[in-house]
Amino acid sequence: MYWIIFIGIALISWIVQSRFKNKFKKYSEFPLSSGLSGAEVAQKMLHDNGIYDVQILVANEGQLSDHYNPGNKTVNLSPEVYHGRSVAAAAVASHECGHAVQHATAYSWLQFRSAMVPVVSIASRLTSWVLMAGVLLMAFMQNPYVLAIGVGALFLTTLFSFITLPVEFDASNRALAWLDKANVTHSREEHDGAKDALKWAAMTYVVAALSALVTLLYYAYILFGRRD
Repeated sequence: MYWIIFIGIALISWIVQSRFKNKFKKYSEFPLSSGLSGAEVAQKMLHDNGIYDVQILVANEGQLSDHYNPGNKTVNLSPEVYHGRSVAAAAVASHECGHAVQHATAYSWLQFRSAMVPVVSIASRLTSWVLMAGVLLMAFMQNPYVLAIGVGALFLTTLFSFITLPVEFDASNRALAWLDKANVTHSREEHDGAKDALKWAAMTYVVAALSALVTLLYYAYILFGRRD
C-alpha cells in the first residue's frame, strides 16, 4: 500500500517540477514592459521597503538556484533572473526579496524556520543512515531505539518542510502585492503570469512536504507497528 503512495507522490512531484520549469521557461520569454532586470526589480523592492543593508548577488549554482540568505543578508539570483527582463525574472526576484522583507519585519514563521536550520541540517545528513540501521536492527534484533532516533530526526525535517510552506506563500503574496503597487507589472497579463509562475513554484514545496510526511508515516508504522 505504501509503495503505491510513494510512487504516486514521486509521479506528482515529477509532474509539478516539470510544470514549474515549463512555466518558468514560458514567462522567461514574456518581456516585462517596464524593462527592469531581475536585479533592478530586487533593488527597487528592497528600497521601497526601507531595506538598504541587503546585497543582491548572482548565484552560481545554476538555473532556479535563487534564494535569500538571512545569515549574510544577501538575495542570490540565478544569472537568468539577475539579468533577465521578463515576467519570470521579476516574479522570482521579488519573491526572494519577499523573504528579505520577512526578515526585516521579524516575520514569525521565518524566524521559527531559521532557528530550526542548524538542527535540521544535522538531522537531514544523518537521517538516511540512521533509518537504514534502525530498520535492520528492528528486523534482526527487535531493537527499536536506533529507528526511534531516526524517526525523531525525520519528524524534524518533516516539520521543517511544513513550516516552509507559510514562509513561501507569504513571500509570494508580498511579491505580487508589491509588483502591482510599484507598477512593475503594468498589465493584467503580466500580473497573471507572475502569479502563475509563483503558484507552481509554491506547489513544489507542497509536494515536498507531503512526500516528507508520507515517508515519516511509513517509518513510524515500521517502528510502532512491529513493536505492537
